[in-house]
Amino acid sequence: MSYALEARAVSVTAGRHLILSGVDVAVTQGEWVAIIGPNGAGKTTLLRALAGIIAFAGQVLIDGRPAVMSTRREMARQIALVPQRPETPHELTVAEYVLLGRTPHIGYFATETRADRLAAERAIARLGLRQFTARVLGSLSGGELQRVVLARALAQEASILLLDEPTSALDLGHQQQVLELVDRLRRESKLTVVSTMHDLSLAGQYADRLLLLDGGKVVVDGAPTDVLSEGIVAAHYGADVQVIKDNGSVFVLPRRKEVRWVR
Repeated sequence: MSYALEARAVSVTAGRHLILSGVDVAVTQGEWVAIIGPNGAGKTTLLRALAGIIAFAGQVLIDGRPAVMSTRREMARQIALVPQRPETPHELTVAEYVLLGRTPHIGYFATETRADRLAAERAIARLGLRQFTARVLGSLSGGELQRVVLARALAQEASILLLDEPTSALDLGHQQQVLELVDRLRRESKLTVVSTMHDLSLAGQYADRLLLLDGGKVVVDGAPTDVLSEGIVAAHYGADVQVIKDNGSVFVLPRRKEVRWVR
């Protein structure tokens, strides 16, 4: 079976430290896989390895083809990565920034074509940003800026979208708005989505499948209802939680430990 994105025995070292150890993951077209795990588990490192921007041992395949057979430019046409803290120069306008997403499609010493501008305009329209095209990035709110960053990724017209903590700097309303946008775009365009997520309740509601990393290894891989149990969360996060399962969604609620005051 050919997968949209596959990692085989991927390991990453930094100096003498083993960050990832023999990670296997296979993602089908149109699937949303969320990578979860405690701090330092290797979530962002795995995402960067999948994007081909760090060195690793093992193999990454895109549509069944080894990624090492592709140039960086070819990889960028297939995979769009949205980092947790993207570079967003304050002086650029929304239109200019989104057009940067077309860079992998523009030849060296060439300029953007009408097709590139149309692709950027489509991405702007799909995320409801037409009224912001002349605004500079420094004037946008956090939620608006996150939509612009997503629009730039969509302008790449890649079939795989990698998101590193896409809601980390957003309030509750904007978190929901961004994740709903990603889910809608995934369903409309059959995008394959792999994201790292700290919020287990959001991961349990939006992702089709969860990949739990701990100590650089995959410890659980499965549906949110299977992965998010009180025992598993306690074992790998050291947290006392209540897990509520409702109509396919999973909510993870921290339980406050009893505090006794000594008089």
